[in-house]
Amino acid sequence: MATNYLFNHRDHQFIYKEWLDMEKLLSLDAYKDYYTLDDIDIYLDLAYKLAKEVLAPTNDDGDQLHAQLVDGQVKTPPSFKPAYLKVMEAGLGPQSADRQTEGKIPLSVNCSIAETLMAANMALVIYWGLTAGAAGVIQKYADSKYQNLFLPKMFSGQWGGTMNLTEPGAGSDVGDILTKAYPTDVPGIYKIKGTKQFITAGDHDLVENIIHLVLARIDGAREGTAGISLFMVPKYWVNDDGSIDAPNDVQTVSIENKMGVKGSATCVLSYGENDNCRGILLGDPPGEDGRGQGMKQMFNMMNEERLGVSIMALANAYQAYENSLQYAKERVQGRLITDLKGPRVKLIQHEDIRRMLLYQKSVVEALRALIVKTYYYIDLSHDSPDPAQREFADIMVQINTPLCKAYASDMVWKMVAEAIQVYGGYGFIEEYPVAQIARDCKIHSLWEGTNYIQSMDLVGRKFLMGQGKPFRKWLKEIKLFIEEHKDNGKFTKELAMLSRAFHAYQQILAALQGYLTSGKIAMMPLYSTRILHATSMLYCGSLLLSQALVAAAQLEKLEPDHYDIPFYQGKISSAKFYIMNIVPKILTLQLVMEEGDDSALSVPEDGF
Repeated sequence: MATNYLFNHRDHQFIYKEWLDMEKLLSLDAYKDYYTLDDIDIYLDLAYKLAKEVLAPTNDDGDQLHAQLVDGQVKTPPSFKPAYLKVMEAGLGPQSADRQTEGKIPLSVNCSIAETLMAANMALVIYWGLTAGAAGVIQKYADSKYQNLFLPKMFSGQWGGTMNLTEPGAGSDVGDILTKAYPTDVPGIYKIKGTKQFITAGDHDLVENIIHLVLARIDGAREGTAGISLFMVPKYWVNDDGSIDAPNDVQTVSIENKMGVKGSATCVLSYGENDNCRGILLGDPPGEDGRGQGMKQMFNMMNEERLGVSIMALANAYQAYENSLQYAKERVQGRLITDLKGPRVKLIQHEDIRRMLLYQKSVVEALRALIVKTYYYIDLSHDSPDPAQREFADIMVQINTPLCKAYASDMVWKMVAEAIQVYGGYGFIEEYPVAQIARDCKIHSLWEGTNYIQSMDLVGRKFLMGQGKPFRKWLKEIKLFIEEHKDNGKFTKELAMLSRAFHAYQQILAALQGYLTSGKIAMMPLYSTRILHATSMLYCGSLLLSQALVAAAQLEKLEPDHYDIPFYQGKISSAKFYIMNIVPKILTLQLVMEEGDDSALSVPEDGF
């Protein structure tokens, strides 16, 4: 069997107990009566036990047996439901989405729980991940009646949830959707008619009912995204007493035959084929100006799901790294260039293999630092009593969200390629785990808004929101970090490189502004993805160096034979490698943008 689940929580423990100020977070009213630092270990251990013993054994079933459409109903592999129920019983399913309950787990901790589970069987975790997102929207926007009807069963995992944006032919052009909503005699209840495509977890046999969140245009509303509304559309209608009624004219037309993540059902759903599909409007109908509230409401879920995608990407990258590391430590192959007549050695002793492994390690730790720090800011933005702190944390979340989604999902593809290369020819064989990881991970750069969309969100929106003041605050954090530690003698080269990269990044922003003021607007989308990567590399470089400073301080306290010495040395090596090998790409982008290469725009179509 291909699955080889490997996981070590030492880096998570470092993040929570040595790097982040978790005591500050856990002292807030939302957490102080429920959690201590030691409780984090309990949750991580529980997640690992479930992942190792329950989820990982089902991963091959998902990849080989797939989710299948049988007589109009989606059937998941037989091993999925027992595993699903065990996770629900343990309380590590969609319960995390309930942010109004007492004793809620900090999201900065839950993201590592999610990473642990996703690394074992991403396809299965996706089912309750979508439920969590949908439940969060309902909790925020639905009236109390429907919150009481839907949320207890969604949070418990008894019912599922989805998001329905994409339609055949519309793709990312949400404003072009054709799904319609027609008022009925009952206020707030509409007849829904249309087709949705690429609906993740759109139908399955793990739950009793599914509450679909469906974007549709009420008859008479304005065109484009501004006129869209959002509806709760149950697979089976729900009576006022909470009981399940008859099917609600929601049909699963087909499921996609995908490259990877085959255990997750990606569905084409038809609403109202028999003119009997009812949906419940979230919020108010469009006013006289024809504007709906749907996109604003759905973005609440979309942003959560984008961060969820970043966790999936991290989990895939980490599993690829751990498996290639294990293989490199076991596989004997070749002789050292410094001792050609000597004995054959393990792969990990070869120079290029060590480079590939440290490349993976540094990126994995950079992504984990970025993601956990972002969720830490989410917790502060929700639960800090200080309005100024909440505002600053929200700024960091808004800017970091496209970085998390796009940078993580672009880098995982590269990291898995490195892992395959470590294996050599065996990496191309399905008997080894990296083959499936490669097939599974590519979706991350595509769903929940392609990475180009994320880059335009950063460059076209986040840079400019609030007349640029929020982004300047975000950037100032990096500048202050560099200035605070510029005289640290242990990381002189790294701090100098980070400083050079910061200056180069400022020049990138100046070049971008120059394009825009001179009317060269097309240069923005031409460079937006690379600017997002540069932004991510600069921020991740500062995060890893801050971790290296902590690791170096810890090393000074340890006895020479302490078991943790290799870990801290590894943290320092990750930071040095990332800053000296990856961050300099920012300097290259500066040169390219200052030269203003537009050959991709000027080449005639027939010239490709």
